[in-house]
Amino acid sequence: MNTDRRKYPRIKDEGFDLDVTGIGLDLVAHTLDLSASGLYCKVERELPLMSRVSLKLKIPSGTDPKDVSTLSVSGVVVRQHPVIIDGKIKHYDVAIFFDDLSEKDRGVISGYIENKKR
Repeated sequence: MNTDRRKYPRIKDEGFDLDVTGIGLDLVAHTLDLSASGLYCKVERELPLMSRVSLKLKIPSGTDPKDVSTLSVSGVVVRQHPVIIDGKIKHYDVAIFFDDLSEKDRGVISGYIENKKR
């Protein structure tokens, strides 16, 4: 029985980098999982909860690595925690909820997820 109550399915996906910008931010993150409502990513510095961020996602569109769809979306940091290895913070895992995603962009993400599930 599937107990996942999410509206949009998610996948574990360490498939691509994304640019994260906001007030005082300009960094590259790496996806850990993805859905059409948000993503979970790894970043090198702490992002405060409820921070508004702008994201530039370069989602692979097919089998050719040069074939990508670039999406510009905004989101809110809804969860973050440090990853500690050998007593030191190595990076932060951060969940970002998309708060302004067009239906077209949601379709691109959903299509990517469906292709990855096959």
